[in-house]
Amino acid sequence: MDVWMHSLLAALALPEFGLSTVFVVCVISATLLPMGSEPVVFGLVKLNPDLFWPAVLVATAGNTLGGCISWWMGHGAHQVHDKFKPNKSANDARALRWLEKLGAKACLLSWLPGVGDPLCAVAGWLRLPFWPCVGYMAIGKFVRYAVMTAGLLWVFPQHWTIG
Repeated sequence: MDVWMHSLLAALALPEFGLSTVFVVCVISATLLPMGSEPVVFGLVKLNPDLFWPAVLVATAGNTLGGCISWWMGHGAHQVHDKFKPNKSANDARALRWLEKLGAKACLLSWLPGVGDPLCAVAGWLRLPFWPCVGYMAIGKFVRYAVMTAGLLWVFPQHWTIG
């Protein structure tokens, strides 16, 4: 087990900063904790441009996993709510009705700052189907990381040196 873990970390990490750090930051930033993952992804790609696609894919995987955690938190919160308040309220908010109407496709918007992470939790609360939600989350997050990182590289093309 120890050899396997060491080889996995060696495959994912650069000497000081690497894909494993991107993954952890992206998981945490996709939960309801206020944290941004974009600077970490951009920093890694800026330091090592050959890691553009691996960084985008690892960031997508981490951020999607964080969205799944938020989905399960929302699902669990609904179960607890039903246990203590089994009567469903007749006054659903308009946004909840809109999300129910869109279904899992609403998770395409999970990349949006400020509303994307709570959207994943609400999808779990509404008991939208898990795997379709995960698929739509992954698509939205992949497009965000690819476009955002490529855009930042285009805006800031010069190579920076420290010292």
